[in-house]
Amino acid sequence: MKTLLRVGLLLTPLVLVGMIPISGITAEDGDAKAVFEKRCSLCHPTSRPLGKTKSSEEWEKTVMRMKGYAGDRISDKDAQIITVYLAEIRRK
Repeated sequence: MKTLLRVGLLLTPLVLVGMIPISGITAEDGDAKAVFEKRCSLCHPTSRPLGKTKSSEEWEKTVMRMKGYAGDRISDKDAQIITVYLAEIRRK
């Protein structure tokens, strides 16, 4: 039961983020890089994600998983910005 609850808690943000329009957010925006650096460096060096290439969908899954670990230190909007940023600069 605990595992099912954890899975539900991890998947719920994915559904919610998928419902938020992401138009207007680009990697060119200096704010996107700043959000990425500030939030992702809370738990690990930014070189860790920058050393990987993933599809947009894979980046979304990764960012939402990391958001789950970070709790309220990464907002839904920050997660959205980070996802778009990484998908643009580190896409497969």
